[in-house]
Amino acid sequence: LSLLTASIPPILKRIYINRGITDIAQLETSARGLHSYQKLGGIEQAVELLFQAIQEQKRIIVVGDFDADGATSSALSVLALRMLGSNNVDYLVPNRFEDGYGLSPEVVDQAHARGAQMIMTVDNGISSHAGVDHAHALGIPVLVTDHHLPGETLPAAEAIVNPNLRDCDFP
Repeated sequence: LSLLTASIPPILKRIYINRGITDIAQLETSARGLHSYQKLGGIEQAVELLFQAIQEQKRIIVVGDFDADGATSSALSVLALRMLGSNNVDYLVPNRFEDGYGLSPEVVDQAHARGAQMIMTVDNGISSHAGVDHAHALGIPVLVTDHHLPGETLPAAEAIVNPNLRDCDFP
């Protein structure tokens, strides 16, 4: 059904059309309307890493960001990991002004002090080369989940999930 002929308030039509929505089906809000996760590059490696960490009850530290998407993804990730059986998960939201942005070596030290046996970034990490390297030096594997644009090179994380990677088919 065309958005132009749909019976919705005119102001909403204008907003939707300005955002490129032309069909009422594009407004689907149920899970049925979501894109398949299987097109996300790195998702299989991420699932294997998380499955193993949960199975072995490793201490997982979710490193988020203080903004809206970082706080939301931190909370959602911790809740989901607990629902999947992790009894040893916590989160860390660094202070950008003291620790820098993303998974800095200072943030890795904080996660290490909390007993991290695995670090999972949410909403950051795609440019955190030094932090990932520092985590590896401490024996901590890293899963990066981020949506920001990557640089020329990627950090040497065990798994990276980011829809903006060059080889990712996620729409």
